Amino acid sequence: MTKILCIGSVLWDVIGRSPASMRLGSDVPGRISRLPGGVAMNIAMTLRRFGMTPTLLTSVGQDVAGDELIAAARTLGLDTSLVYRSADLPTDQYMAVEGANGLIAAIADAHSLETAGDKILQPLADGRLGCEPKPYQGLIALDGNLTEMLLAEIATSPLFAKSDLRVAPASPGKAERLLPLLKTPNATIYVNLEEAGLLANQSFQDAEAAAKALMAMGASSVLVTDGGRPAAYAKTAGLLTAEPPQVLVTRVTGAGDTFMAAHIAAESRGEDPQTALETALSAAAAYVSGDVPS
Repeated sequence: MTKILCIGSVLWDVIGRSPASMRLGSDVPGRISRLPGGVAMNIAMTLRRFGMTPTLLTSVGQDVAGDELIAAARTLGLDTSLVYRSADLPTDQYMAVEGANGLIAAIADAHSLETAGDKILQPLADGRLGCEPKPYQGLIALDGNLTEMLLAEIATSPLFAKSDLRVAPASPGKAERLLPLLKTPNATIYVNLEEAGLLANQSFQDAEAAAKALMAMGASSVLVTDGGRPAAYAKTAGLLTAEPPQVLVTRVTGAGDTFMAAHIAAESRGEDPQTALETALSAAAAYVSGDVPS
């Protein structure tokens, strides 16, 4: 259970961070970095740190940025052999600004991934990983950067019917794209409190209330985080909660991806549901505190 497919955005993260609190129009000193990123990439990198073997299914351009990104992924121990390389589409990128008061603004340019569409899924249909008569039966981490139409197709596709599907939105702005997958019986949905509210079209006071509401909407398994407040893990068998360690937050981009990856790795090691939830919260806390390298 160490192999896993990571489907979604793999791009360059351009992150500007400042130790100062910021507001609209702020112009402050800080640091700017370019690192491999994207939801699928962040999840894959964390899974690799936990000893798993991720294979990327995504779109990366045949440009200089794409060649550098593929080389970086391979250096990190990720399998890029099935990545769709487009000659016409540029490599995607993400840009964010973070201050002492959290994420100030971000723009995700995943247009190439969206345009590539189901081309990135061909290995699941042409026999390399599976096909309709014999679908892939392992773990799949799927992110919401795919188009709403493609995510809806995945929700009912026989190619995904036998997999252990783990799903996360790319951002609150794309959370509603996951609605078709909410009732998929083999899917586990990972969201934060804001994203849960968008999926349910209501506001929640805490993660427990959000998890209960999503289960009432037909979900089979959901995890809801709420920053430094208690998180909830709900399945048909019941609901669990756990409080994350309190740490000094130095970054936020990628925290949700780290939580999801750590939880998948914990369950794949055989940890019980409560322990797996606590393990994932501890990993996310270490990440946002800066104790884990980007």
